Amino acid sequence: MRHPNDLQSPTRRKFLGTLGAATLATGAIGVKPFLGGKETVAEAANGNSDSAVRANASFNYRKSMSQAEKIDIGVQLDNGDAARFTDFSGSYSKALLHDSLGVPNAAAWLSLSNAFKNGSHLDFENIIVGTPGGGGNSKLNGPQVALAFDLQGLDSHATVIPPAPSVASAQTAAEQVEHYWSALLADVPFTEYATDPLVGQAVADMNNLSFLSSSANTQFPYPLTRQNLFRGQFVQGDGNVQGPYVSQFMVQPTFYGAQPLSQQYQTFLPAGVGGSDYMTTVSEYQLVQNGGESGRQLTFDPTFRFVRGGRDLAAYTRADVLYQGYFTAFLVLARLGAAPNPDNPYIGSLTQKAFATLGGPDAAGTLAEMATRALKAAWYHKWIKDLRMRPEEFGALVHARMTNSSPFPQAAGALHSDVLNSAALPLTFSTYGSYLLPQAFPEGSPTHPCYPTGHGTVGGACITVLKFFFNGSQRIRPLLANAGRDVFVPSTDGLSLNTYTGADRHNLDVNGELNKLAYNISFGHGIHAGIHFRSSTYWSILLGEQVALSILQDRARSYAEPFMINITKFDGTTATITNHS
Repeated sequence: MRHPNDLQSPTRRKFLGTLGAATLATGAIGVKPFLGGKETVAEAANGNSDSAVRANASFNYRKSMSQAEKIDIGVQLDNGDAARFTDFSGSYSKALLHDSLGVPNAAAWLSLSNAFKNGSHLDFENIIVGTPGGGGNSKLNGPQVALAFDLQGLDSHATVIPPAPSVASAQTAAEQVEHYWSALLADVPFTEYATDPLVGQAVADMNNLSFLSSSANTQFPYPLTRQNLFRGQFVQGDGNVQGPYVSQFMVQPTFYGAQPLSQQYQTFLPAGVGGSDYMTTVSEYQLVQNGGESGRQLTFDPTFRFVRGGRDLAAYTRADVLYQGYFTAFLVLARLGAAPNPDNPYIGSLTQKAFATLGGPDAAGTLAEMATRALKAAWYHKWIKDLRMRPEEFGALVHARMTNSSPFPQAAGALHSDVLNSAALPLTFSTYGSYLLPQAFPEGSPTHPCYPTGHGTVGGACITVLKFFFNGSQRIRPLLANAGRDVFVPSTDGLSLNTYTGADRHNLDVNGELNKLAYNISFGHGIHAGIHFRSSTYWSILLGEQVALSILQDRARSYAEPFMINITKFDGTTATITNHS
């Protein structure tokens, strides 16, 4: 299950260097109609006279794309935790049988490992789960997706991201501390972060974490402030830490055809006001970790609200269709009349307009296509390469360490001191009576490993698609002004939208708000729900971009229109998709 991951391999460098380059020659092709398997006797229309030419051209296109994606990147490394901790306490094990807090049953864990080694459906059916025949969370979530193939873009096993950070690392410790603070701040509206005392404690505590001030930190904004707490960032100026916390694509009303979309959602009631946090007792944690159901139910707010805080984002991601937020962003952009990518070949045409190629229907359909391909790539890294544990499982190790539980998980003894010394731990214990990580959902995380995230990988892929079709450099405020709107921020009660008056409102652009949208959704499912580490989101978004770029380039030669379309990547560099010779 552990593979070397040489990011500097010659094959990998060749792939990264050629992604986006043209690989096929164009040719004029036509189709001859067939009815009932017989050639028609009617005179062929112009351009419709030689089916053999078309068939050969189609075959050669498919073959050439297949050859271009035949990339052997070698064996990829994991982080070594499965080998280091022989009781498997450092790896993902949710829904498997467990012997005690933080310690999976060895036979159960090996039954999962062996299923992937053998690749037999029967072996997957014989994995030893903790609650056979139980509810939905008693079953592992799609492990065989990791073995699936696809017909466009890179094979899932040829995508590359680094090994997940070790359970013993300062990075994972910092990410877990972020989770504890997020749980404590779940019901504080984002608009109150500037003044809330507990937010100030979180910022001060996290700025003391050794990883954040180290040169290895490329994922947390640093120093942390009230403005950038729980925000993502790829590079400075990428839009993530500007403007309101929630992307305009999650708050601006739009239409789904003729159906109005208010962008108000069904949210959870706050903790202490009819709502609750979950899995904060050892007995409930163990029951759920073994695939059982606690019997506790979510309590929903009867009033629909705009997303205003962490618990609202968690509620959104528990029920969303994975590409929903990005499809909604497409609807918002289309409704606002956002300009197409400036390299779209239809710009300036006096005789044609884009439609099923390079137009709205192409964009809408491609978003859904990308989601399936992105998930296959994520599931390979989740199940075969990394098997990174969930934050709730890390929280069990913290509780075992703080209480010196017996039997003692090996990984609990290796935790970095930053998480053990965080000011968030005593606050968590005084609030919940344990050091377990509070969960927003009764079932905690889904029953698949943490790294990378499905939400983030889909987000990275779908946003890359939106950048392909739309001009990402457009400023948001003029687009909104043309529709009689402005930059909005939800009120503290989530019942209305207020005009955002921050000085940076003029700087917000489409690409920045799309970048922010990817983090809003993946952090909603991750940090605010308590089920994904920050680095799982960071690398998942970049993985999704990698998948999307390979698919877009594969598709480029399928278009008759010649084009060379440039996309601003998440790291600020440019990728080019072209069908030029």
